[in-house]
Amino acid sequence: MWINFMEQHDQLTIASALQQIEQLENKSLRSVGAWTPYQIFIHCAQSIEYSMLGYPEQRPEIFQNTIGKLAFSIFSFVGHMIHPLDEPIPGAPTLDDSNNIQPALDRLKSAYINFEQYTGPLAPHFIYGDLTKEEYTLAHVMHLNNHLDEIRER
Repeated sequence: MWINFMEQHDQLTIASALQQIEQLENKSLRSVGAWTPYQIFIHCAQSIEYSMLGYPEQRPEIFQNTIGKLAFSIFSFVGHMIHPLDEPIPGAPTLDDSNNIQPALDRLKSAYINFEQYTGPLAPHFIYGDLTKEEYTLAHVMHLNNHLDEIRER
């Protein structure tokens, strides 16, 4: 079966991520994974924020320039990321839990908007190393999409 990767890449935009977030608002959500929806949304927001501020910890450059670059290249090509969905960002604050999902969705939405408007230097990704803004956009949207695999409406 032929997959049109370019068509799939057209869906990997900040606008599409914001649309997905809006569709989740005011819904009763649950997770089928280890993390709650609140934790998932905060984790995704952290990742976007760290791309502008700097990640708390980095993998060695040799890892980033080999395995990290290879992984990102594959994810970019297929338009989908897979990673352990219960692994926090190294050095990030502990993911608290809350039954109130809206503040986490608001933070995630703000992170995407701030990233879209950001014109400063981007920090190296802790696994993938240096990424362009376009590559980071792909990474952030694929990251959210991967985590949304575990979100269900009650």
